[in-house]
Amino acid sequence: MFEGPPPFPDDVPTHPLFVIDYSLIDQGDEAEKDRLWQAATQLGFWYLKNHGAELEVEAMFSLGRTFMQLPLHEKLAYEEGDDGMQFGYKAAGYHTADEHGTLDETEFLDVAKDDVLAFPEPVHRTYPPLVADAVPTVLLPFMRKSLAVNHALLAVLNEKLELEEGTLAALHQTEEKSGCVSRVIRTPPQTGKSKEALERQALLGAHTDFGSLSFLHNRLGGLQVLAPGTEDWMYIKPIPGHAICNVGDALNIFSGGLIRSNMHRVVSPPRAQAQYERYSLAFFTRPHDSVVLQPLVHASSADAAQTAQEDKGTAGEWLVRRLKYLRTGNYHGVESYTAHLGTEEYDRIAQAQPDAAVGA
Repeated sequence: MFEGPPPFPDDVPTHPLFVIDYSLIDQGDEAEKDRLWQAATQLGFWYLKNHGAELEVEAMFSLGRTFMQLPLHEKLAYEEGDDGMQFGYKAAGYHTADEHGTLDETEFLDVAKDDVLAFPEPVHRTYPPLVADAVPTVLLPFMRKSLAVNHALLAVLNEKLELEEGTLAALHQTEEKSGCVSRVIRTPPQTGKSKEALERQALLGAHTDFGSLSFLHNRLGGLQVLAPGTEDWMYIKPIPGHAICNVGDALNIFSGGLIRSNMHRVVSPPRAQAQYERYSLAFFTRPHDSVVLQPLVHASSADAAQTAQEDKGTAGEWLVRRLKYLRTGNYHGVESYTAHLGTEEYDRIAQAQPDAAVGA
């Protein structure tokens, strides 16, 4: 079990989230489905309790910590590269955290859903021996649980969007090649920095997620959201036994802006928590690569209608572009950084023009 760091401080401002009970969603409870819809359309973030993946999450954290302790040269042998692939290892400093080219401070272990389901045959790449050995016992159970949870939530949102039954499921076919991925993230202890730097410097830059739904687990603070119509970043407090779920760009696009993909970032954990290394774990459900990113319902605002007309290509193309230009190796100034942006660019427009907020 993860022990040692102090709890999240009570006097640090946090943004409240809906708490969604997955067991009620699984039972078809209409009131809980209404609450999920509220959460998805207002901020695009919510807590999820009773999801049933606690043991699988613990096993993934253990695997991630063991992997991160490997010598750097062994991890770099599986580095993801600058061509837009997001499977393998990403070292700290290999992503830019802002338009100025500031280096990020996070390490990733990314394992593709496709590689796990096809194991031992590689679809995208191979992985370090300790990761490969854990595929049947750790990665496969975690991915199956994560896929089941996210697909159950997608089914509710499909219903609320008044789409034909199975429409969103047909865009997220598990057997098709996709960017679905499990990720363990490590951030080192933040020592020797001023209070201002700890509160403002992004360790993982501001962004919206690329896919449809994210299933996140963390024990320390650090995750922050920028609520619509505000300029103040606020922490999301980790709650034991609760996952944090959020909407990504693809679902925002499919819904014509009704469902919100919100800006978020990672900064230092607050106060005394900053002295400890921070681990988080996520599973990202994304449409399969050949799916065209286009609205399935009418746009919800003038801004959403305008951006809906833009050619975003396929889910696979969207992912490669955003990943490629996020890489430090491809940074050549502000223009190269902004080339990676997704729907967070619409958020920037909305912040400048509050009366035309996207997805409000």
